[in-house]
Amino acid sequence: MPSILISCGEPSGDLYAGALARELRAIDPKTRVFGLGGERLRASGADLVADYRGLTVTGISEALAVLPRSYAIYRRLVARARAERPDVFVAIDFPEVNFRLARAVRSLGIPVVYYVVPQVWAWRRGRLRTLKRLVSRALVIFPFEEPLLRDAGIPVDFVGHPLLELSAPTQSREAFLSAHRLRSDAPTVALLPGSRPNELAAILPKLTRAAQYIAERVPGAQFVVARAPDLDTALFAPLAGFAGTAPVVVEGRTDDVLGASDVVLTASGTATVQTAIHQRPMVIVYRLSTLTYRLVKAFSHVDDAGMVNLIAGERIVPELIQDAFTPEAVADEAVSFLVDPVRAARTRAALGEVCAKLGAVGASRRAAERIFTVARGTKDG
Repeated sequence: MPSILISCGEPSGDLYAGALARELRAIDPKTRVFGLGGERLRASGADLVADYRGLTVTGISEALAVLPRSYAIYRRLVARARAERPDVFVAIDFPEVNFRLARAVRSLGIPVVYYVVPQVWAWRRGRLRTLKRLVSRALVIFPFEEPLLRDAGIPVDFVGHPLLELSAPTQSREAFLSAHRLRSDAPTVALLPGSRPNELAAILPKLTRAAQYIAERVPGAQFVVARAPDLDTALFAPLAGFAGTAPVVVEGRTDDVLGASDVVLTASGTATVQTAIHQRPMVIVYRLSTLTYRLVKAFSHVDDAGMVNLIAGERIVPELIQDAFTPEAVADEAVSFLVDPVRAARTRAALGEVCAKLGAVGASRRAAERIFTVARGTKDG
């Protein structure tokens, strides 16, 4: 009976882990999957040793606050790995936990596959040396990652981006808007303020004010907020101050929100790729604490923050990061997309080219096949 340990953090990692576990079990229904994850991984039939929720934060002080719980979970995972000796450990991003866990698991003679590697191309390139020491194989989801890791001496495969198969609305635009008492003929702006509590605290108030400015300049504009799962309702309090028809908040249905939108105001991160797959013009925003931002800038190797711009090799959508992130600037960019159909169409075409670079549908299946190859190689050895 194949046994696979998976560890992931944050909603996107849990989404990928759940899809991967389903494909592993489709290839071999006897496969046993266990590890660290959330509801998506649990729903795939995996046995959760621990739940990642509450561990994923941005910022130095926030990371220090979750260290005790992170270490306790790490110890539980190592104990299970020692007791059950899985055929392979699959780390999905989340380097704060997964690098340390990979060291411990590898010392037990268990091969490590890193699926969705940390953003070593953006900053902290020294992590390439760590990956080379730890992993039997890396499975990457962006095309430019493959040559970078191969040049560093890391066995690597580009499997494509799993969101290509996972990002699809469950309703038509008309049905979704009607169900939420919104008009299908009105300009619709989506707000994606992030999935971490500290992200929302820094981003949602400014996006709410930006939405207010947009409403004043674009008659009939309506707003939908994509709410990530497991967030405290108090984080959405800034929406209560909206003058006029308040934005509609929809939980756990980001693809439906994106499918119904004309323009998207989104926190930097995985959501930008999801928005690109829907080919929606977007304004990328982000804000960190001053100390964290200075550290990131000091060690950064890239000029752009938005993944879609990095994939495109040029800035095809606007980015408003740190001090540039003001409600007025966000509103200006969004209104431009709404009133300038030529700019919107040009941006949609550029996003289509980005999607074409993400590989073919079926990333989760390809990743599962390569993971089994590593597991079988260990058994044969």
